[in-house]
Amino acid sequence: MYVSTDVETDGPIPGPHSMLSLGSAVYAEDGTLIDTFSANLVTLDGADGHPATMKWWATQPAAWEACRKDPEDPSVVMERYRGWLETLPGRPVFVGYPAGFDFTFVYWYLIRFTGTSPFSHSALDIKSYAMAVLGTDFRSTVKRSMPRRWFGDFPHSHVALDDAIEQGALFCAMLAERRAALKT
Repeated sequence: MYVSTDVETDGPIPGPHSMLSLGSAVYAEDGTLIDTFSANLVTLDGADGHPATMKWWATQPAAWEACRKDPEDPSVVMERYRGWLETLPGRPVFVGYPAGFDFTFVYWYLIRFTGTSPFSHSALDIKSYAMAVLGTDFRSTVKRSMPRRWFGDFPHSHVALDDAIEQGALFCAMLAERRAALKT
């Protein structure tokens, strides 16, 4: 199960800054959306929003409002998330864009609040996979250089669940195209 995950945060790293929202969309290898998870989190005690991140949030009022609606205690959210991941058929594979950012927060929160991570220590980065599929270098592998056929009609709203669904569909389109090419 590919667990496309997006987080919204108030800074670049967990601990001094908080994860504000978590969204995951589970996809089967054939691109079927299986299930979703979404929650907003209360900020960490003693953490503050990073000035640059908070400046960006000021330009995104609808997304900010969405990620601050009905926030829950991180320990409650992460226990529920871990339990949800453990009910999925098959072993979950974390998928993110960029995985290095989103996984850092999710892994840190899982370990901090549940003591374990169903993802183990690994994550699949969509940009890195696109680089391999396209045969391009890493820095030039950006969404605007990817084939339009990979993108569905999904919003990129900076609402965690919306973005997780969007990027999961993108990954599945790349995966399907690469597998079809290998069969020819």
